[in-house]
Amino acid sequence: MTRARRPDPPPMRSNDVLVAAAGTAAWGVALVVLLIVGPPSGDRWWLWVCVAGIMIGLFGTWYTPRLQAGRERLETERAAGRAAESGGAENGADHATDHTGEDAPESTARAPEPGARPASGPAADGR
Repeated sequence: MTRARRPDPPPMRSNDVLVAAAGTAAWGVALVVLLIVGPPSGDRWWLWVCVAGIMIGLFGTWYTPRLQAGRERLETERAAGRAAESGGAENGADHATDHTGEDAPESTARAPEPGARPASGPAADGR
């Protein structure tokens, strides 16, 4: 008998702007070191790698708060939509049961069993 699967834990919160800023600072330190010591055997492309890392890090520092705000806004809108949908289901509408006979949420679509193949052939077509 298979044990019931525990729910997934919520995503871990982190300070992504701090991570991007730390990476940018690391590329800045690498650039300063290369400018002081000089690139190995005249390979100037190492300098441009550091410059590119700094530019991408600055973009990440600028973009990350906007991305997170957009995701939070979208999640708030989805939660409001789910609340509005579930409000109609609680007012006397029939509820679904899952394959074990227990109550299942209305908004949950049933996913195919893992490893199950879609039906095909004459029997699936109804011929």
